[in-house]
Amino acid sequence: MSALQDLQMTDEKRSQLYVYNGGFLTEGRVRRILDLAGYDIRLGAPGEGDLVGVWGNSPTAPRGEAVAAHKGAKIVRVEDSFLRSVKLGRDGDDPIGLNIDHHGVHFDPTTPSDLEVILTENPIDDTALLNRAKAGIALLKSNHLSKYNAFDPSIAAPDPGYVVVIDQSRKDASIKACGADSNTFREMLFYAQTEHPTAKIIIKTHPETVAGHRDAYFTDKDTNERIVLDTSLVSPWDLLEGAVAVYTVSSQLGFEAILAGHKPIVFGQPFYMGWGLTDDRAPLQRRQRNLTRAQLFAGAMILYPKWYDPFHDRLCSFEEAATTLGGLAQAWRDDRHGWVAADMRMWKRKPLQKIFGAEKAVIFAKGDKARTKANAKQRRIMAWGNTQTADVVRVEDGFLRSRGLGADLISPLSLVLDDVGMYYDATRASRLENLINGSEALDDALRHRAAALIDRITDAGLSKYNLGANTLPDLPKGRRILVPGQVADDASIKWGTTDVADNLALLTAVRDANPAAVVIYKPHPDVEAGLRDGAVPNAGDFADVILTDADPIAAIEAVDEVWTMTSLLGFEALLRSKQVTCLGSPFYAGWGLTDDRALPIARRTARVDLPALVYATLIAYPRYFDPVTGLECPVEVVVDRIENNDLPKQGPVNRSLAKLQGLFASYASLWR
Repeated sequence: MSALQDLQMTDEKRSQLYVYNGGFLTEGRVRRILDLAGYDIRLGAPGEGDLVGVWGNSPTAPRGEAVAAHKGAKIVRVEDSFLRSVKLGRDGDDPIGLNIDHHGVHFDPTTPSDLEVILTENPIDDTALLNRAKAGIALLKSNHLSKYNAFDPSIAAPDPGYVVVIDQSRKDASIKACGADSNTFREMLFYAQTEHPTAKIIIKTHPETVAGHRDAYFTDKDTNERIVLDTSLVSPWDLLEGAVAVYTVSSQLGFEAILAGHKPIVFGQPFYMGWGLTDDRAPLQRRQRNLTRAQLFAGAMILYPKWYDPFHDRLCSFEEAATTLGGLAQAWRDDRHGWVAADMRMWKRKPLQKIFGAEKAVIFAKGDKARTKANAKQRRIMAWGNTQTADVVRVEDGFLRSRGLGADLISPLSLVLDDVGMYYDATRASRLENLINGSEALDDALRHRAAALIDRITDAGLSKYNLGANTLPDLPKGRRILVPGQVADDASIKWGTTDVADNLALLTAVRDANPAAVVIYKPHPDVEAGLRDGAVPNAGDFADVILTDADPIAAIEAVDEVWTMTSLLGFEALLRSKQVTCLGSPFYAGWGLTDDRALPIARRTARVDLPALVYATLIAYPRYFDPVTGLECPVEVVVDRIENNDLPKQGPVNRSLAKLQGLFASYASLWR
């Protein structure tokens, strides 16, 4: 039996895993991933056929090695995967995956690891797998993902043309395993200078050193007018982009350098050397196979690790894990400086604190005090809605918001942050508009994700509020046009309409343009609930049918067209392949997907298809919050929660408070 066949068989049955490191018992995420991977953790002495688990080549590993040698048991070595977390494990962040190895450990070249067996014996020639690998590389690069992710892509990298020398934590297990030491690092720096005599040298410091947890091999004493230490939070991908060469001993950043297009110079023997993708200064003779970047990635990131989905408590694919980590990293990057929320209504404060206060608690303040506190604490300011203040980040509900109305004080599952404008303000650009303009060349993997999301949403019949309203009455036959009513003071009407700017004018325009059609008017849920203005008492003079307490998605599916000012139902109709006519300028108009009757917006230059629009609108733009785990999550998790009604129950007090808010809206001090 080959080593690869033996490796594949280890996943087919549960195993008793005896451990002698307390971390296996106290680290809940590690224990859970091992359990899902088929390992029952035990204490005591292993019996026949049992396994001994150790953490890599850690200081505690000799305990397990001694027991395994005495009992004749096989050793399983566990290590963090190559995508781990946002912050460091030493700072308490849980891993998103583990490498569970029955042959060795990936960073120790003295014994072939499971990963080396995969890279040596697996053909890695399946087209679908290699396409996944290529898309995975693009995903890491576009989302700026690395093993640890507490860095900020908004920080500019140095001017291009430098050489990157990668420092590591002193006495890291991977350094000792390949026989390297401090002299190896000195040699590496010497060669970097002599082989690139005119280039600036940037020594990239390890995150654990920056955090003060572990010493490094290079310090300020090693710098001069040509050599600098980089302890900044610059993205590794941006740093690699501007490099002319990359030097490493055994850092994982060397692997990422390969993915970024470099052929790094390697002085140790990490898992990624020896496959024709590196300049090896300490060759490993048994590695003779040449691999492509996609093959190396497929082995290391798709076939080798066990990835974890914290939202469904299961093992998952690389893509799911990377998407999860990408969302967590983006949340950290948004929130790391902390927020001051200006003039927020009282009921909004709890959800805002949950969503934006994980790193630093949100400070709530009114008026000028908000700016004073933001300046004093070097925080960003957020405000609800379409503020015109340039340095304030606008926050609004997302497009898959909740099961229940915001006016009923139901907490949102999604919010958008916009530091450019606001998506419903057609008078100026917004971050969403910029995302759509940049989505014409959306890659196949992202397009596939967006298309799958469209199918999920339409199959489940989801909308913004998901009210579960009554079924539709029988509708007249003929060409049916749905006209969604809007709230009278809706911001999208104020900032996105001109000639047709209220529900009566909308109904009049639709009837005038379509005298023989069956016009079906659906009032806005907030208006029906008596929470907002916008009623049209004489709607029956223009509409053949008035739908009350109706399921908006059922209404869309029952008609041929939707005519709207700026309603989100127009976007939801596009998802369901309906013809949409816009008399205003909503965010989804002007891209070639709608019949636009308002003046064109010159800024909207892209011509996109539906997956590209959906990717920008539902995936890239909003932030999503999982009420079950309390974590930032991908949109697909929110779809699951809404579809399965896996949401916290709202107390009866919410409705009463919502009514009071409407009654006392003019008394701002009660709600702010």
